[in-house]
Amino acid sequence: MIVEILGKKIEVAKPTKVIDLYEDKDKKYTCCLVNNKLKDLTYEVASDAKIDLLDISTTDGANTYQATLRYIIAMAVKNVYPKAKISYNYSVSRSIFTSVSGIGKAFSADNLTVIKKEVDRIIAADYPILYKKMSKADTIEYYNSIGYKDKVETIKYRTRDWCHIYECEGYKDYLYTYLTPSTGYIKKYELSLYAPGFLVKYPRKELDGMMPEFNDERVFRDALKEANLWAHNAKCEALYQVNEIIENKRALEFINMCETRHNNQLTHLADKIVENINNIKLVCVAGPSSSGKTTFTNRLIIELKTRGYDPFMISMDDFYKTNVEDYPLDRFGKPDLEDVKALDLELFDKTIYNLIQGAETKIPKFNFKTRERTFKKAKKLAKNQPILIEGIHGLNNLIAPSISDEYKFKIYIAPIAQNRIDAHTPISISDIRLLRRIVRDNVTRGNGPIATITGWSSVREGEFKWIYPYQNNADFVFNSELSYEICVLRKHALPLLEKIGEDSECYSTARRLIKFLKSYKEISDKWVPCNSILREFIGESIFYTDDTE
Repeated sequence: MIVEILGKKIEVAKPTKVIDLYEDKDKKYTCCLVNNKLKDLTYEVASDAKIDLLDISTTDGANTYQATLRYIIAMAVKNVYPKAKISYNYSVSRSIFTSVSGIGKAFSADNLTVIKKEVDRIIAADYPILYKKMSKADTIEYYNSIGYKDKVETIKYRTRDWCHIYECEGYKDYLYTYLTPSTGYIKKYELSLYAPGFLVKYPRKELDGMMPEFNDERVFRDALKEANLWAHNAKCEALYQVNEIIENKRALEFINMCETRHNNQLTHLADKIVENINNIKLVCVAGPSSSGKTTFTNRLIIELKTRGYDPFMISMDDFYKTNVEDYPLDRFGKPDLEDVKALDLELFDKTIYNLIQGAETKIPKFNFKTRERTFKKAKKLAKNQPILIEGIHGLNNLIAPSISDEYKFKIYIAPIAQNRIDAHTPISISDIRLLRRIVRDNVTRGNGPIATITGWSSVREGEFKWIYPYQNNADFVFNSELSYEICVLRKHALPLLEKIGEDSECYSTARRLIKFLKSYKEISDKWVPCNSILREFIGESIFYTDDTE
């Protein structure tokens, strides 16, 4: 058979593991694509194949590194505290919050020192991590024996009578993804105490494999804690709990619970704005792609109108510079529309300032086809009429610098999910947003999933550059996650993802999304309220409907 790897074609006489086809003394590669299918490096190639080796500069390579680190930490905890259980929860400043229970006391710095020492020992020993199959019955028996009910209940939904398991020095676990061939592949990581548990920091793809700086983002951190508490109290933090809700015919109740949570957040937010309405002149809304900004903004306007205030909407998109040559360039040398300096910041500042001062002010309108700017009829704001702006740069300090921060109320919106398959396998918030966008792009723009997935890495780059660094400037964090949404998105996303063929560069991403979507039971979208943020993505939102129709 002929195998192409690292740009060379080699003839191989018998089935051979990928790891035996190349030399990697530094353990740079973490996983691979074999004929575009994601595999671990111990996969045995038995026919002609094109192999792409992946490192942490790729999404799949980085995911494999992170999963292996989580596996090793869980193994270390099991070794030093046999009765303890570990749970990976929400992210804090690009680090994973980790809790440990069953050690007989509150988690302390001494506990972390013991765990880190064991993690270092495991990594230094470079133990093999073996990929095996176990019968479904044996897997359930094993997880029952170590007290992981969530893993037992999740496995029960598996349709096959066997399960994948990774074994290392007698420790068995599965994290619903591939791992590296041995523990020595983990070169960089950090553990730090963060009450009531600790944080796991690892090299990030978006930082070219560097470790992220830690910023304890207070406002965002509090929102994450609230989301974690909500998932626990609503009994929907693990996959099996969500499926049980549906099986027990409580899906409609679940939808109402989640939507009421959004209503309560909006009420609380509007109350906070009105409490300080004499000072608040500018309400800024910002968040990453597919956060539900449009629906949220419309609902916030309604909330404020019920209190007697009529916000004046301004779109930041109308302040783009008219000469494309004045735009900053992205890393590909093309005009970067996401760069804050692609906007006419001086005009924006002047417009906002004049409106707040009570002057009649002409509002620009930007034509994206002709790249020309026209002006609407002059507008004069009424007393206590706040300006509401929505855009990715809403929290950036470069926006309207002539307006003091005391007159601004900044809102960060994002789905802050606490969904996880089990205690060891959290579901990526970014993947939830990607699913939203895949469905929305197909429903509203006629774009297929390949176009959305292909452009996602560029979208993420813009978020890390222009949104996340400023999220702690927010006065309020609105969590737009709906704990039932994966069950609804499943119906819309699965057919689109399953059409992506093996020859597509998006195939491995599609398979990853399909894998966890199929694990969830489906909820009919007919029960989703017409004003729900989810309607922005699946269609039939009341905010996109003319009431004369």
